[in-house]
Amino acid sequence: MKRFATFLVLLPFLLLAFALRPVPAVNAGGPPAGQEAVLKAADITPKLFPEHVFFRGQVAPAQLRNTGGVHFADDLYVLAGLVDSSGYSTAIKEKYQAYLLSEVNLEIGGQTLKPGAYGFGFVGGKFILMDLAASNLIESAGQRDAEMKRPIPLQIVAASTAGP
Repeated sequence: MKRFATFLVLLPFLLLAFALRPVPAVNAGGPPAGQEAVLKAADITPKLFPEHVFFRGQVAPAQLRNTGGVHFADDLYVLAGLVDSSGYSTAIKEKYQAYLLSEVNLEIGGQTLKPGAYGFGFVGGKFILMDLAASNLIESAGQRDAEMKRPIPLQIVAASTAGP
């Protein structure tokens, strides 16, 4: 009986010791820690990119099948996804085609973009990036990829040179 009483006294300390021991982090299919990776739509879950996004006073569904991004070695992200802008006015719908989430500074068309959430689209050969109130922040000439053989709604690829 004495042994059982000692066990009951020590049990809470044992449970506390197991609860406080360090647990190794589990990599949930992402890139190994400290490595950069280009993310495809299959890699992006609603935990990373919301299923509905806010832009210009409305919420629009994101097309998770048409998302992409970059996971940087320091565990920061840049993510983009097409949206269904059918509920927006024609003036906004024309230039609001996708949503951008960035945790890092970006350079677009020679201009620096701070981390945040943005809407963007392509109109008349121009790339247009807007804040959440649909005010144009950056307008830059678009580039055509001659090597792309068939249209792809949204794709992020690693370039052979830094910057593009």
